[in-house]
Amino acid sequence: MIIIMKEAATKQDIDAVEKKLTDIGFQTHPIYGEKKTVIGAIGDKRQISMNEILLMNAVENVVPIMRPYKLVSKELIKEKSVIDAGYGVTIGGKQLAVFAGPCAVESREHFLKMARLVKASGANILRGGAFKPRTSPYSFGGLEGEGLKIMREAGDELDMPICTEVMDTRDVELVAQYADIIQIGARNMQNFKLLREVGKINKPILLKRGLASTIEEWLMAAEYIMSEGNDDVILCERGIRTYETSTRNTFDLSAIPVTQELSHLPIIADPSHATGAYKYVGPVAKGAIAAGADGLMIEVHDCPECAASDGPQSLKPEKFDELMKEISTIAAAVGRELEI
Repeated sequence: MIIIMKEAATKQDIDAVEKKLTDIGFQTHPIYGEKKTVIGAIGDKRQISMNEILLMNAVENVVPIMRPYKLVSKELIKEKSVIDAGYGVTIGGKQLAVFAGPCAVESREHFLKMARLVKASGANILRGGAFKPRTSPYSFGGLEGEGLKIMREAGDELDMPICTEVMDTRDVELVAQYADIIQIGARNMQNFKLLREVGKINKPILLKRGLASTIEEWLMAAEYIMSEGNDDVILCERGIRTYETSTRNTFDLSAIPVTQELSHLPIIADPSHATGAYKYVGPVAKGAIAAGADGLMIEVHDCPECAASDGPQSLKPEKFDELMKEISTIAAAVGRELEI
């Protein structure tokens, strides 16, 4: 529920309401506005009546949150969340976030080369996979800890935040030592132990939509993270599995405006995994920005045919550079900014 305090409410009044709620097991999330304070309260409503809260000093109104997800919902937080990724980069504001880099960290020399190229084209966040378990146990599985060190070196050299995936609760602490943004992949969207674990750390979490998940299931997964205290969640639409076989997945363009209507969390698009084919990445990326996405995640490789992972969906650096110029034009048309 949402408790709306009167304009004249004092800090003591607000603290009293919070104490009453926390004493019976509620989580409270005060939101301080210019004139009024609103307290989001998450817990078992059977433990207390709304009238009991309404009768407290300086309480103006109590409004139930109707959505099954509470902290994620726009019912609780009206203003769009803007997440600080470090190095002056934000996600959810006017600035577009562009995550770029190879699917997997293959070597120090190669990743540093790709990092320098994508930055020169206007990317502001480095992406790459250090842990890369594949569908086949015989495929390249990533450089793991060594890959994390390589990514961190590139981020420090170029003053760019880095984003990489964690796949196991046992690796969260290690990945958090190196990454600025921690990714939860589509296959782990409902790995609830992993969601709770990353919810306990003080790093932005990029949550990809599951292969066949509804938007509500996706937002409920974000709720798991936020319920542990981490409010910095970024949603990523990366296509869902349908009966269509022309592309790797089916990119759900409508998920961008629908999710923005339901939630205050920023949302980016991953056209690389959505399409699985480099020739479709550009059109889908441009469509996503026009639809209101807060950013993009794009895979870039100078030799896609010899890439250790996901070569067919990777753009060559020169194609990425061209796409960034086109995106900057679309960004300006929809009131966003992209420095290239």
